[in-house]
Amino acid sequence: MDPISALIASNKLPVGSLGKQFFVFLTDNFEWFFDLLAGSMKDILDAMIDALLFFPPVVLVALIAALAWYLQRSWKLALGVAIGLLFIVNQGLWKETVETLVLVVSAAAASMAIGIPIGIVCGHNERLWRFIQPLLDLMQTLPTFVYLIPVLILFGLGLAPGLIVTVIFAAPTPIRLTYLGIKSVPTPMIEAGQAFGATPRQLLWKVELPAAMPTIMAGLTQCIMLSLSMVVIAALIGANGLGKPVVRALNSVNIPLGLEAGFAIVILAVILDRMSRIKTGAAR
Repeated sequence: MDPISALIASNKLPVGSLGKQFFVFLTDNFEWFFDLLAGSMKDILDAMIDALLFFPPVVLVALIAALAWYLQRSWKLALGVAIGLLFIVNQGLWKETVETLVLVVSAAAASMAIGIPIGIVCGHNERLWRFIQPLLDLMQTLPTFVYLIPVLILFGLGLAPGLIVTVIFAAPTPIRLTYLGIKSVPTPMIEAGQAFGATPRQLLWKVELPAAMPTIMAGLTQCIMLSLSMVVIAALIGANGLGKPVVRALNSVNIPLGLEAGFAIVILAVILDRMSRIKTGAAR
């Protein structure tokens, strides 16, 4: 190594040790808060899972198929949803599917609840958007296994850290797409609203959000897909669901179990994607 490179390498910045000190400080002083938060999230998620598992699988399949028809007015979609879910029941993965469904829907809802308001504010404040962009890049490009370590230290094993990791990974997408939707609203529409005396709040609710809604809903669809992509990662930190049999199959080189769980994840992803799309025309 040349002298200049050796000098640079010999004066290593203490990034890792400073990060460790920060998380030690958090656990020493706020462990009660993180335990309370993790316990509350676990209780809520467990209650949702128990409520869904209370219904016989066939009944819940029928209810989800009916919801698919109500959202999209497509009997073909409802039939496909029913067939896909009955296949999962047939493979003996119903409980894991319900656990994954609760985790994904909760993570998507939390990500949208965080992302839409931040995206709206950024759409009206370019300086804030320039500040927040690197943070969003960091959240999506930092390897998931890197922030699994501090999340595990703060929240332990279970559903709560799985939910938190999933939200960290998925939240940037609704922020970006909400910002894009707000910025893409045609200027003449805004000027027309102002000409009629609309207040900023009225402009937001009556003009900007309706115009940006297709982009925001695209953010929801992407958010659901990103949440599903974290299923296996969440299983590594104790979250139950379809990721657990995938990890078990990987550890034991169990090809049949891996294929069954993989197909169940794909079916669930397709169902959620089709159900969350904006209906653009009459049912076919």
